[in-house]
Amino acid sequence: EPVRIEADVVRLGQVLSNLLNNAAKYTERAGHIWLTAAREGDEVVLRVRDTGVGIAPDLLPRVFDLFMQADRSLDRSRGGLGIGLTLARRLVELHGGSVAAHSAGHGLGSELVVRLPILPPADAEAERHRNADARPARASAPCRILVVDDNVDSADSLALLLRLRGHEVEAVYDGHTALERAVSSQSDVIVLDIGLPGLDGYQVASELRKLPQTAKALLVALTGYGQEEDQRRAREAGFDHHLTKPVAPQVLYDLLDRLSTCIQA
Repeated sequence: EPVRIEADVVRLGQVLSNLLNNAAKYTERAGHIWLTAAREGDEVVLRVRDTGVGIAPDLLPRVFDLFMQADRSLDRSRGGLGIGLTLARRLVELHGGSVAAHSAGHGLGSELVVRLPILPPADAEAERHRNADARPARASAPCRILVVDDNVDSADSLALLLRLRGHEVEAVYDGHTALERAVSSQSDVIVLDIGLPGLDGYQVASELRKLPQTAKALLVALTGYGQEEDQRRAREAGFDHHLTKPVAPQVLYDLLDRLSTCIQA
């Protein structure tokens, strides 16, 4: 059955991204990573477990310390744990939860456990009604959308979500291909990562604004950088919107629901 929590979706996305990236960083190609969620009493418990290099017992109490450098590989080629786990713990604590690390030792994998409080039944029901009132009753008119990201999994996942909303979506993975496909398909909406191979997102956006086929397309920057300077550069390059990763799908849905210039697919 549904379990409801009061949370910032984007920030919890950052938490899980940090934990999964950390697990992948220290797990060899032949290893395994599990992400599970379960209800335990009045909490939702998220577990990221891996078969990676593990954590030495003396380091476990300090894995969430800022810039703690754990020598978790023989040649340290993977670097230290850095700021990711510190940020994850802080964000979880701001949600009223906790995060802990477990490992049986070097070479025996590790498990990161996030615990978050569940909303009481009355609050959960009120939250459900608020969400229902806030979301549009239907998806926007179908659009031709081009998703551009050199992270293939991210591009394909976002494309799939948008197709499920009834849009005609294509995913490409570099700047040059993005220009070619945006012009040939006359895309209504182009969701562009900034850090692209070949041409970066700023260059692609500038070129798209010069071309008659895409001059009026909705350009959405999707980037890991959200500082004021990054947003300024995006505006100057011709972007209509600037979104910081990870972005909740509903944010894009809302943008498209307000768009009235899409041609029926």
